[in-house]
Amino acid sequence: MTLLELLQLLRKHLRLVIALPLVCALAMGVASFMFLPNTYTATTSMYVLVKSDSKSSSMSTDLSASQMVTNDVAQLIDSDRVTKDTANALKSLDDYKISVTSQTNTRVISVSVTGEDAPSCAIIANQLAKDVSDVAQEVMDVQSVNVIDEAETPEAPSGPNRVMYTAVAFLAGLFVAIAIVGFKD
Repeated sequence: MTLLELLQLLRKHLRLVIALPLVCALAMGVASFMFLPNTYTATTSMYVLVKSDSKSSSMSTDLSASQMVTNDVAQLIDSDRVTKDTANALKSLDDYKISVTSQTNTRVISVSVTGEDAPSCAIIANQLAKDVSDVAQEVMDVQSVNVIDEAETPEAPSGPNRVMYTAVAFLAGLFVAIAIVGFKD
């Protein structure tokens, strides 16, 4: 089948080629707005300040060691001790997704908390920052973990991306319609 023949077939079955993608997009749009709850993300960033040793030989060695400690602190955020301390201080963290990012060339750590309740996401992110600071000072002998930006209550949802879901459903409907026309004739 040539492209010209396929285009003629699609023109012959134009109603199906138009209707099926629209129905799929409409169904996904309705489903995403009715059944998918809004999620919110609150983010806090922290700076890890490591105790310096006056006998250290070079600044690059200090920076490299500090970056390793920062990565350790980032791992500490996911530890049972920190998450249990936060859960005890607030409430269960089961309904929230916690994401920790730490770059290899900086001492800044970002913690993002995603969930359905916007104010709780900000409260949990800030409590995690406080708890990891306390535990890092106690366990790792870190001088301090300073909060750069406190998490604020998100005003707009971070997900789900309903427009993208609807567009993908439209394209899937178009693909299915073309496949039906191609196999039918």
